[in-house]
Amino acid sequence: MGEKLFVDIRSEIGELESVILHSPGAEVENMTPENAERALYSDILNLNIGLSEYSQLQGVLSKVAHTCEVRDLLMEVVEIPAARIELVSNICRNENVYNIQDYLLNLNATDLSTALIEGVLMQKDNLTKFLNKGRYELMPLHNFFFMRDSAVCLSNKVLISKMASVVRERESIIMESIFKNHPDFGIETINPVHFPQMAGITIEGGDVIVAREDVLLVGSGTRTTSQGIDFLLDWYKKEKLSKHILVQELPFKPESFIHLDMVFTMLDRDKCMVYEPVILKSNKLQTVHIIVEEGRVVSIFNEENLLTALNKLGFDLEPVICGGTTDHWTQQREQWHSGANFFAIAPGKVIGYARNTYTLDELSKHGFEIIKAKSIVKCKTDINEYKKCVIAIEGSELARGGGGARCMTMPVRRKPL
Repeated sequence: MGEKLFVDIRSEIGELESVILHSPGAEVENMTPENAERALYSDILNLNIGLSEYSQLQGVLSKVAHTCEVRDLLMEVVEIPAARIELVSNICRNENVYNIQDYLLNLNATDLSTALIEGVLMQKDNLTKFLNKGRYELMPLHNFFFMRDSAVCLSNKVLISKMASVVRERESIIMESIFKNHPDFGIETINPVHFPQMAGITIEGGDVIVAREDVLLVGSGTRTTSQGIDFLLDWYKKEKLSKHILVQELPFKPESFIHLDMVFTMLDRDKCMVYEPVILKSNKLQTVHIIVEEGRVVSIFNEENLLTALNKLGFDLEPVICGGTTDHWTQQREQWHSGANFFAIAPGKVIGYARNTYTLDELSKHGFEIIKAKSIVKCKTDINEYKKCVIAIEGSELARGGGGARCMTMPVRRKPL
């Protein structure tokens, strides 16, 4: 516990000041080929290699911003008796594991935080459990290192995500407890779960991009429903805020299109990364512009595409093409491995995977210097010496989990542009 961490996110590219991370642990490997699909994986990751790659991301971020580990924040929250009881009760009720509630409540803070993330093994102490083929009473959070999805910072508020998959709901429950109860935060959250009258709501952080304080981009697809966007819209109306919400429909297949940030991310004041077939090419996917003013929707209409809509709102964005411009197959391959998923630490300074070589070549053509993350971590390179750069982290293993640098980060404060 230390200095209070004020939440303030008003852009995607403002200089990063504070970010929440979760270093992958045993929960990543605690799966089998049989349950990998249920855990939303198409393969099983090698934790040792994944951790080595993740340490590059963590190392770079620790040099430019205040970094918080979820596990540390959670340990400090469960030291608070009332917060501990509320959190454990919510999880046990949500996952129908009342039988382990007392067990969890009696654990010390370190063991409890570990159990809530890495899972609790099932004790085969009755016939029903003996016949159960499952290994865990409380499942591990295999996806938690993709921090982006479980909560979204919007200006000085936090939207708690309503996850599309039941296996990820505990992530949002934990993040709500941290933002509400941790002394370094202690802020009010917005949570669709507390509005049960609105059916069909799902909304995840990978689909939400804060382009500007008054401009929000939201993907609509497998993880975020129209009802989820309507929930956000209703909140803006209730707060009497004026907003432009640009909704981009996403393909439902393949699975690499799960979120908007897998096909579009902001790189600089005048640059963005796009997966061309979805964002720029003619297709059946709609781009819808919703204008909210002083508590009411004044207009809702279709736009030609996302870049055209942003251009009308004062953004002069030059698209950088994921996978390069010459081969559609290469574009597909690199998008699959999060080639469009970049995370900005400042205007024109972004982090992405080194494996997407055609995408990096395209960035180089647009004036970005390519820097190895290891060089920064080892203090051989100073980021401040570069005006525009891509910090390339190794991603042979992490990318197989289905996300990139933006997916693995939850920024909570950026400097204003």
